Amino acid sequence: MIQKNGIQEFKKSLSLLDATMLVAGSMIGSGIFIVSSDIARNTGSAGWLMVVWLICGFMTMAAALSYGELSAMFPKAGGQYVYLKEAYGPVVSFTFGWTFFAVIQTATIAAVGVAFSKFTAYLFPLLDEDVYLLTLGSYEISSAQVLAIAVILVLTYINTRGVQNGKTLQTILTLIKILSLILLIFFGFAAFDLEIWSQNWAADKMWNLHRLNGDGSTVDYTLFSALGAMSAALVGALFSSDSWHSSSAVAGEIKNPQRNIGLSLALGTILVTVIYILTNLMYTGVLTIEEMASAPKDRVAMVVAQEIFGPFGITILAIMIMISTFGCNNGLILAGARIYYSMATDGLFFKKTGTLNRNAVPGYALWLQGAVASAWCLTGKYGDLLDMITCVVVIFYVLCIIGIFLLRKKRPDIPRPYKAFGYPLVPALYIVMGLSFIILLVIYKPQFTWPGIIITLLGIPLYYFVKYRHSRA
Repeated sequence: MIQKNGIQEFKKSLSLLDATMLVAGSMIGSGIFIVSSDIARNTGSAGWLMVVWLICGFMTMAAALSYGELSAMFPKAGGQYVYLKEAYGPVVSFTFGWTFFAVIQTATIAAVGVAFSKFTAYLFPLLDEDVYLLTLGSYEISSAQVLAIAVILVLTYINTRGVQNGKTLQTILTLIKILSLILLIFFGFAAFDLEIWSQNWAADKMWNLHRLNGDGSTVDYTLFSALGAMSAALVGALFSSDSWHSSSAVAGEIKNPQRNIGLSLALGTILVTVIYILTNLMYTGVLTIEEMASAPKDRVAMVVAQEIFGPFGITILAIMIMISTFGCNNGLILAGARIYYSMATDGLFFKKTGTLNRNAVPGYALWLQGAVASAWCLTGKYGDLLDMITCVVVIFYVLCIIGIFLLRKKRPDIPRPYKAFGYPLVPALYIVMGLSFIILLVIYKPQFTWPGIIITLLGIPLYYFVKYRHSRA
């Protein structure tokens, strides 16, 4: 435990490699192995499939390179929460923290935990989501849900033992899954089928944007429905690339944070973006776009693995995804608790979440996060909520990047060891693209976006209630 003037402080334990692996490891979960199937259905062509991933890659890297300025200005634990507080004040930052705790981080941890269980079931069928351990009327608890909770609690415990344990596990698992993905790409290109490639990239097909149903039927788009389809396709890609900001949340534990946070954001997002684009390009050389769209349960990577390695391919990929989701959840758990810690130090969250345990980590915040994530595992509704919250996540990203412009006007005196790449053009492009994505989702997927926005807006009256309680204490 480190104390300064009687105040507990985090240990500076994370190197640039550790921070970069935290970024990359938090991004790579199960999405890259699944969501391309839904993107193929929404776009109906290899060309537009790749456009979706390129747009996603640009948005992710543009946001990360812009966040570098904020992280260098405010190298404190809390990341986005701190940036929003500095740019807009406590109401907006609390609303983000509330949404992050209620759904964004905890439901994502639950979803990744259940994804781990689903792919573990390929090796151990008793752990399948269809194997029920308890039935109470219409409510059922599956062995997959129990395993997901067990994984969350084990990782939470590991992280309460100190950042050294969490960062070592994160670095090792991330290196393994990056190597595994690179090998999958290599073997995929080795199994390259010229006939399939030619079919996917034929001049009359590759830019034919249309709806491709799983049964092979097609539906042509109007101009407006095409915009809606592209925004729907981007949901999966952006979710697969989310949590790229993880290193900013643990700024208090990174060595030389003014330099290494921004660098880790850049290096991690560039690495993952290149891997994702190469993976999808490889998919189009192994499967036709129709086969991608009709992959059983959207597990397009499983179909690819079978084509590359034969029946044994499913086992290989199941192990890969188990490692990937386990490492992803470790990164999410490690980073998430630091947001609640920062809120508590401002008097806006449970007081005990603002304390560090003897291992210099926010132990109470970690266990509270683990408990809520475990509850999401039992509801079975986390997938719907992730859809609901996707546009809200982008709203906060847009607000943070607008904050760069605001802070340059409001706080020009603050040292900026690193400045946003391509300012003002690159940050402005992200803002335009992010707002366009949000507007299109609100128009074309209101059943998902409005509930997420309502959950977020509940944070405003909740903020004033918390402040009132705090003033009366």
